[in-house]
Amino acid sequence: MLNNLPRLSTSFLLVFLFVTGSFAQKSKPVKTAVIKTVIYCDHCKICESCGGRILKELYNENGIKSTDVDPKANTITVVYDERKITLDIVREKISKLGFDADSLKADQDAVAKLDECCKKNP
Repeated sequence: MLNNLPRLSTSFLLVFLFVTGSFAQKSKPVKTAVIKTVIYCDHCKICESCGGRILKELYNENGIKSTDVDPKANTITVVYDERKITLDIVREKISKLGFDADSLKADQDAVAKLDECCKKNP
């Protein structure tokens, strides 16, 4: 029985290293993306037509953990669970709210529904 002790310890160590290594290689499903947009008014973060609506609508989407609108940097930061929603769908949701999302242009019907201060002034 004592002769098998080193073999058991080695086997246990190999199993432990294999299991630990496989856990370490899994990627985290929660990602953060900074999406470029264009925000025209200076109060969009609190405006119900813009920032407040973006925050509320995106937060209610399954898989989105948090959002933040930065009108000075013209960005929307989104923390999302990639098991439940993709970044392309997040961009599409932003577009449907009337804002550009990286290279995806804002849906024109949604832009028409924004407050005048939130639309591009010619």
